[in-house]
Amino acid sequence: MQAVVLAAGKGTRLRPHTEDKPKVLVEVDGRPIIEDAFDNLLEIGVDELIVVVGYLKEQIINRYGDEYEGVPITYAHQREQLGLAHAILQAKPHVDGDFMLMLGDNVFRANLADVVNRQQEDRADAAFLVEQVPYEEASRYGVLDTNEYGEIVKVVEKPDDPPSNLVMTGFYTFTPAIFHACHLVQPSDRGEYELPAAIDLLIQSGRTIDAIRMEGWRVDVGYPEDRDRAAEQLQDESSRTGAIEAEIMEEPESATD
Repeated sequence: MQAVVLAAGKGTRLRPHTEDKPKVLVEVDGRPIIEDAFDNLLEIGVDELIVVVGYLKEQIINRYGDEYEGVPITYAHQREQLGLAHAILQAKPHVDGDFMLMLGDNVFRANLADVVNRQQEDRADAAFLVEQVPYEEASRYGVLDTNEYGEIVKVVEKPDDPPSNLVMTGFYTFTPAIFHACHLVQPSDRGEYELPAAIDLLIQSGRTIDAIRMEGWRVDVGYPEDRDRAAEQLQDESSRTGAIEAEIMEEPESATD
């Protein structure tokens, strides 16, 4: 399956880190954020990366060229940053069939493969990871409104008064139906073509949509403090992994006759 990685944003909230580089090249724990996205996608079997670039795009193109760890990269150009739905449409000419979508400014240690597997099993037009966040943070994301049976009835982008604290994270799988929905989306109050609005159109038209609870963690690197938090999480995980490996190495061999 192909994967579209969105990497066109200016990252104005992440300044001063983004004054001279695109947001996805800001380093977290010594590595650009986008490399974490690439590694996650390679781990679940992506066979082509389609990277949507915009702000200071030459830095990304010059750094990675036409492949990453042997996986080919194709670049799509978003000349104006008009929202995620608009960004996805820039990738459309390069997409052939179902595809993954990852926001290039998120750091994941989560069950991404579950999303791909569920979408294929259910033949869903969209599948994505969701997580519960504090209510005061929900307005930063696409928020899910559910009925009494837990079914998704609506998706709202960055609402002032969130209907819940269940939000979409930055990893999805789609069929090509999402492109038609993105074409139908109208600009939001922010003047952007929002991805949650496109997904909501799929829901309202009766398409199959799967929401998978996230297991693990992720950090949306939107502010400098998020960058620091992501680095701390990665360092803690590395320390735990190192401790487990050291413990295994110290275990005495089983006695034999």
